[in-house]
Amino acid sequence: MSDAPPPLPEEPPGPPAPPAREPFWGYSDVLLFAGLSIPCMLLGFVFAKALMYVLPLGAPMHAVEVLTAQLAGYIFLGATLMLILRVQYRKPFWVSLGWVEPRVRYTLLAFSGGGTAIVVALLAHLIGTPTTSNPMLELLKDRASILLVGIFGVTIGPLFEELAFRGFLQPLLVRSLGTVPGILAAALPFGVLHYWEYGKSWRHVLVISLAGAVFGWMRHVTGSTKASTIMHSAYNALFFVALLAQKNAGV
Repeated sequence: MSDAPPPLPEEPPGPPAPPAREPFWGYSDVLLFAGLSIPCMLLGFVFAKALMYVLPLGAPMHAVEVLTAQLAGYIFLGATLMLILRVQYRKPFWVSLGWVEPRVRYTLLAFSGGGTAIVVALLAHLIGTPTTSNPMLELLKDRASILLVGIFGVTIGPLFEELAFRGFLQPLLVRSLGTVPGILAAALPFGVLHYWEYGKSWRHVLVISLAGAVFGWMRHVTGSTKASTIMHSAYNALFFVALLAQKNAGV
């Protein structure tokens, strides 16, 4: 007869671990990022002024100065966002913001961006969006400036704006408000961001917010900020091609 003790009763399994919160950041992080945006852009402006003082570039210098300031500001802001994600949460930057391969072809994304540009242009015409002088048009007075702004507008601009609005802000708003309200709520500040550069025109804010909502929808259904960035780049590219065509035609 064995003297071994009877086996202990198995403990019942504990409750399953709660699913990870998506996104893992909160509104305090958004407020911190927004609060640092003005100092970062001011630093970019100072950097550009100093660079233009050292390296005067002639004719398209105003466009170069503006784009340099914006690029430097974006770099400072991107570094701020990276620090929030990596230091506060120990999470990677790109993947956390949805920079993954989209589930649709790049060509479809490009055509979607071009189609959105056409719809937005038609809507802008229907609501009487003004074409009076504004800081954006002042920046696009010659072909060299249009080319410089165009290159920036199909590369750096869409990349940063999509990471900030559709990668960082929108998932939080969708989690809190639901899909449609969250997408629209993220698109509105995206439109307001362009208010001053288009001469304080609320019509421009409206149509740009609409475009932002379409980019946000693409980000949501594909789960990819890369998808909305490609779409945004194609959207901007069509407008800049149209501007160049007008310049070549002497319009």
